[in-house]
Amino acid sequence: YGSGGRRSGASGHRERGESPSRRHSARGGRREREREREPPSRTGGRSERRGGETGGGSRPSKAQGAYERRRVSGAQAGTLYNEPERPRWYNRPSPPLRPDDEDGHYVFELGENLSPRYKILNKLGEGTFGRVLECVDREDRRRVAIKIIRNVPKYRDAAMLEVEALGALKRHDPRSDKGCVHLLRWFEYRGHVCMVFECLGLSLFDFLHKNRYRPFPLPMVRAFGRQLLEAVAFMHELTLIHTDLKPENVLLVSPEYSKFPCPHGSKSSYRVPDSPAIKLIDFGSATFERQHHSRVVSTRHYRAPEVILGHGWSYPCDVWSIGCILVELLTGDALFQTHDNLEHLAMMQQVLGRMDPLMAAKCDRATGTQYFRDFGKGSTPAPGGPPRAYKLDWPARDGRSSLEGERAVRRMRPLEDIVRGALGTEPVCAPRELQEGAVALLKGLLRYNPADRMSARQALAHPFFAEAPSIGAAGGGACVPHGVKIGSGGVGGGSSGSGGTGGKAGAPQAPQ
Repeated sequence: YGSGGRRSGASGHRERGESPSRRHSARGGRREREREREPPSRTGGRSERRGGETGGGSRPSKAQGAYERRRVSGAQAGTLYNEPERPRWYNRPSPPLRPDDEDGHYVFELGENLSPRYKILNKLGEGTFGRVLECVDREDRRRVAIKIIRNVPKYRDAAMLEVEALGALKRHDPRSDKGCVHLLRWFEYRGHVCMVFECLGLSLFDFLHKNRYRPFPLPMVRAFGRQLLEAVAFMHELTLIHTDLKPENVLLVSPEYSKFPCPHGSKSSYRVPDSPAIKLIDFGSATFERQHHSRVVSTRHYRAPEVILGHGWSYPCDVWSIGCILVELLTGDALFQTHDNLEHLAMMQQVLGRMDPLMAAKCDRATGTQYFRDFGKGSTPAPGGPPRAYKLDWPARDGRSSLEGERAVRRMRPLEDIVRGALGTEPVCAPRELQEGAVALLKGLLRYNPADRMSARQALAHPFFAEAPSIGAAGGGACVPHGVKIGSGGVGGGSSGSGGTGGKAGAPQAPQ
């Protein structure tokens, strides 16, 4: 549900030059952002604060409001008034007033109430914007995930922008079948904006982490990709740009999985989700096209080249992120693992080939001289002629690039080799035409020039998704690999910041 933080299993940054096994053991911390995630400053209109529940000085809920209206109207009419029965949770005691911590986070204890309606069961995650708690809703006895925003003005303002985006998604998708998480309700409690969401399973990143970064089966990746593109196409048609797509922000709907033995006589096993159904979360950075666009968006590994080069951004930056995500789901490894802009661009060239000359030509002088050799020197191209092709300044002539960085770039392989290595070997052994289809799709999603990049709707029409299994109520049996199942169960342990429940999603819970 997007608290802006890393996963609870994080264990530190991946260092270049480490062995693959060591890299995988340290992958949990690779998501650390190089910048603190600040709430965007936007000029778009802000939604009115129509909280749906009460708590600590906020407006009453529908049930409480109806009770108060009947009581007051009866008194004003001068008639005898038989007080209606209050909701069972109306008089639940509030926890003692405590000051927020030094960062403005809400301080709580497990088992106490968050407003009379919700009982706190577990902490799911914490990040820059706030904390995510698993609670039981006494109104309908279901578990929910509540995102509690820090009591800091800039984060409260950003939360209201997120409520605006989530409200637009819900209005245009009342049945919640477009792949975006639904905001059930929101309220204010003791100075904190609280957003209530359905409980879901683990994020795709957390599932990879628990599976020792074993890639998902190819049919499941195709199902994931199609749903992700459908969700993003739906958002873009509403003029909404997510700007922070990554595996952490894509959650499995169901926490259930099955275990299968590893091939080649290994005694270990691997997990496969029972259903490929997913939902997109964390709209804290989502921006309408009409609103102000901050200069830098997206988590580093999924950041588009136009963002790095300062060209501005729009819908295509989401499409680039989807391309990076699909490669990661196919291989189990993030495509671009770096924290330096120049090194990031050099990795792109190793994987995707020479950069489009237009990308350099559109740079201002400060940016161009930072990343390209001899930028602005030499003869000016003829009007209407092709732009001059500048060479990326890699390895940097001023010594900015380290030996570790140069080795990391040299280890990168062309996209075709990466995909064929993932799909053309055991245990996948995908047909040649399917491998070529995957390469063609990814090249369309990862074009340098955003004007040439596929749109989400165009990508959905690609032959790679022609036979992708549909997501029905019965789950994704077509995505489960053939073989002897050796076990099954729910995902154990919550997902930091993602709202994983560690059990069956939405299972009824008796209020206490």
